[in-house]
Amino acid sequence: MSLEKILTISGKPGLYQLQNQTRNGFLATSLIDGKKISVSARQNVSILAEIAIYTLTKELPLSEVFTKIFDKEKGGEAISHKSTKDELEEYFFEILPDYDEDRVYPSDIKKIVQWYNLLTKNGISQFKNESSEEEE
Repeated sequence: MSLEKILTISGKPGLYQLQNQTRNGFLATSLIDGKKISVSARQNVSILAEIAIYTLTKELPLSEVFTKIFDKEKGGEAISHKSTKDELEEYFFEILPDYDEDRVYPSDIKKIVQWYNLLTKNGISQFKNESSEEEE
């Protein structure tokens, strides 16, 4: 599964998998506990495939950042998102040495590591979508 069906919902913890569209929004399943929720079209929702990280030269899609973490960890889990700010920044610098430290905050790094671990825990290791693989 690609990141195009994985969502983050403002005000709700964790990540969600898009299930079905409804008249007023959509249904999603939590990757944390498997519970289904109804999400209103008015809620602030982001698709992981559309999120990018600032580097000094360009914006790098989140899928590429996850792939770099996956390669570094050989498919295993990354550092805990509960690690100290310094540990998280040092770890992220190993993954992405040219990330923009002025625009990528420690809270962003914490979220990225937490999301990566949640995805791998749920058996999701294919981070790029099919259409971007065909273009390469």
